[in-house]
Amino acid sequence: MEKAFLRKQMINTLEQLPKKRKQKKERLMQQMLFASQAWQNASSIGVIRALPFEFDTQPIFAQAIKENKRIAVPKTIDKALHFFEVDGDTLYQKSAFGVEEPISEKAALHLDLVLVPGLIFSTAGYRIGFGGGYYDRFLANYRGKTISMAFSEQINDAWQPEAFDIPVDKIITDSYDATNEGAVR
Repeated sequence: MEKAFLRKQMINTLEQLPKKRKQKKERLMQQMLFASQAWQNASSIGVIRALPFEFDTQPIFAQAIKENKRIAVPKTIDKALHFFEVDGDTLYQKSAFGVEEPISEKAALHLDLVLVPGLIFSTAGYRIGFGGGYYDRFLANYRGKTISMAFSEQINDAWQPEAFDIPVDKIITDSYDATNEGAVR
């Protein structure tokens, strides 16, 4: 199937998820994330400020602050993804893509864990994002741990990854958590 069609179809599916059902799934997935070894071992975490139909990342920010973990949010600069440290006082502005990016000049020096967003995920850890290739380019040089939070509706193996696609180490869903043992990382 064509990726553009799959993206559009998935956004529609996610927008149709009933709010209470989505929140229940998110709570379960948050518990799995916070119990994971990658989270426990991380002192610095890269995470997006999610769009309304995506997995809600605000509780992740709150938990990270509670545990004194450093948080960084990505910003696109010259077709590249750069992470900037944020705190409770950080101001944000919407990017051309509608995503909130930090108004910050404090670049994150090292990230132990990056929560990688996406629309569709294969059981092998590959993902279809929004089509800009930002995360694939970033992940090509990143050597820390990667986790994606995906609703069970987002798991789909009916597509083939491209040669440049980089799988995440782990996918946490509301129905299982899968470790990508085959990732060359």
